Amino acid sequence: MTEHAASPRRGDTPAAHAPGPQTTETMTGAQSLIRSLEAVGADTVFGIPGGAILPAYDPLMDSTKVRHILVRHEQGAGHAATGYAQATGRVGVCMATSGPGATNLVTPIADAYMDSVPIVAITGQVASKAIGTDAFQEADICGITMPITKHNFLVTDPAEIPRVIAEAFHIAGTGRPGPVLVDIAKDALQATTVFRWPVETSLPGYRPVTKPHAKQIREAAKMLVAARKPVLYVGGGVLKANASAELRILAELTGAPVVTTLMALGVFPDSHPQHLGMPGMHGSVPAVTALQKSDLLFTLGARFDDRVTGKLDSFAPFAKVVHADIDPAEIGKNRPADVPIVGDAREVIADLIVAVQAEFDAGHKGDYTDWWVKLNEWKRTYPLGYEAAPEGELSPQQVIERIGQLVGSDAIYAAGVGQHQMWASQFITYEKPATWLNSGGAGTMGYAVPAAMGAKAGRPDTEVWAIDGDGCFQMTNQELVTCALNNIPIKVAVINNGSLGMVRQWQTLFYNQRYSNTVLHAGPEHDGKQPPARGTRIPDFVMLSEAMGCVGLRCERPEDLDAVIKQAMEINDRPVVIDFIVHQDAMVWPMVAAGTSNDEILAARDVRPDFGDDLD
Repeated sequence: MTEHAASPRRGDTPAAHAPGPQTTETMTGAQSLIRSLEAVGADTVFGIPGGAILPAYDPLMDSTKVRHILVRHEQGAGHAATGYAQATGRVGVCMATSGPGATNLVTPIADAYMDSVPIVAITGQVASKAIGTDAFQEADICGITMPITKHNFLVTDPAEIPRVIAEAFHIAGTGRPGPVLVDIAKDALQATTVFRWPVETSLPGYRPVTKPHAKQIREAAKMLVAARKPVLYVGGGVLKANASAELRILAELTGAPVVTTLMALGVFPDSHPQHLGMPGMHGSVPAVTALQKSDLLFTLGARFDDRVTGKLDSFAPFAKVVHADIDPAEIGKNRPADVPIVGDAREVIADLIVAVQAEFDAGHKGDYTDWWVKLNEWKRTYPLGYEAAPEGELSPQQVIERIGQLVGSDAIYAAGVGQHQMWASQFITYEKPATWLNSGGAGTMGYAVPAAMGAKAGRPDTEVWAIDGDGCFQMTNQELVTCALNNIPIKVAVINNGSLGMVRQWQTLFYNQRYSNTVLHAGPEHDGKQPPARGTRIPDFVMLSEAMGCVGLRCERPEDLDAVIKQAMEINDRPVVIDFIVHQDAMVWPMVAAGTSNDEILAARDVRPDFGDDLD
């Protein structure tokens, strides 16, 4: 998935192309499951054993190819599988038992579905004869997850296990990636079967289109060179297609501006002069405005998410739309496309490069000179920035920006959800693909720590930082124990403002500063308007981290910031947690309020940009 990680292209799943002669051997269904995981190339499984899945854990102990990481909660297993997949480009794997073990995977499965992340979740189920009887720890996990998986399987015949595992990995990793669930009855794991590999996958209803139609490519190229104010609107599909190199060639060939969504950060270098930043509710003013005033949205692997479009009927009112996506269901779902293109983003962009060059050779070349005059003016006038914190206090933006500057663009950054997520997207520079991991579609608090754990497990030689909030951190920090015990030395920066920061920001702006239930460090009598006295925060994250086998550090003063970050960077034998005590009233800007038009973007509080035209 990345140019610096040894990983397959989307669609190159070992399950579909397993080499070698036919292998047959008598074994249990559980042994067949582990052998199948080895055959598809799974090297890491995150999970927790329990009664229904327990038969699989016995042969797992003997595997020399599959590493099992015992997590502390099944949600952690699912997010770790997602982080592993996002960082490596391979299919992530998590495992849980029936009932509550399986239902604890629902949140990370939904998260992976929204963000198109390839994972396979394997769950145990009660014995086949007990299914439907409300047996102990029975849950219809296939029924529960049907709306949030690409596909799911209920296996009651042990002979089916190799085929199902092969198909699950193929479905998860090809086309538009996503989660697949495999639910296996306990008696199928215990029964004797004949293991056969390689297997023939037979999925007659599953034929993802990867090669785009040549006519649509030609039409898109003609529209691009005819446009005066185009924008390359780039989404996570380009990242998942491993098309970063092709995107850069297309951008530099055409000279068109580029915006990258929250899920696509890093697929095009932030430092590139054609990059306008991230669009959306908290996107940069140039990126949001360029989309609004463009005459052509050249949309690649993006889905016109509501956080990007704002009020949909006022989004990019003058723009025609080229929309390329591997999932035909996304094209026209939110915005009609003038030129729809179904195909893998890498193949689409490669063909577009050829078609655009052919237009150039025929004497047709877009002139974006006037467009760039405006774009550069907006970039100069409305750069990303932030207000300094009160004297002696840390601003959260300063902390995150400095982490990015000192750690560098080779590291992987995983963010939770909220203000710190937006600041991390704004103030860390992403130059390479697969270096920014976050929960974009579902907005799952608690994502950062387990996702960072999964990323570090998959890329052990890469520095991995979780940028987390104090609210998010309290949801899944138990996975630091997993990290400590399994030699997964991630770094965690807790941006501790003592509150649920994004909710507090909305309460400040829209609820007359009535801070109902957003204070995290004090009881209900606290009105939320005053910061806590130093030393009164509950819990003490430093003590908590030390108790979980990590190094706990704290930073409260700006003059200590660099030294503390560097100290954390020098510790690589165990996880490190830094409790950054930051200014509680910092806000995320720019901002488009929910349900409003992108034309109403605020560059800062009460600061409406002036674009010098009738759309202001």
